Amino acid sequence: MKYIIAIIQPSRLEAVKEALSEIEVFRLTITDAQGLGQQRGHTEIYRGHEYHVNLVPKVKLEIAVNDEFVEPTIEAVSNAARTGEEGKIGDGKIFVLPLDEVVRIRTRERGHDAI
Repeated sequence: MKYIIAIIQPSRLEAVKEALSEIEVFRLTITDAQGLGQQRGHTEIYRGHEYHVNLVPKVKLEIAVNDEFVEPTIEAVSNAARTGEEGKIGDGKIFVLPLDEVVRIRTRERGHDAI
């Protein structure tokens, strides 16, 4: 089992959700997030004053999958989250972590069955 965390642009969320549903990955948690990476923020002008905004809005997806779904999930997210054919800085990151145990609270199922 693996725990996949993907940080993507908010504008790509619907495309990523569609790509995940095509590979039958329906269970995920979505959180609004802010971050700072290679984009290093941007400058905005508000009422004539220039402000440097360090934190860029992102969306964080958390997905627990069984081993056979790891590569399809990574491919689906990376293809759907990419901006354009070659991608751009700020498209996001995918982190894959080992998942030792999962427990479904309602039924107390554990491991692969709980996902």
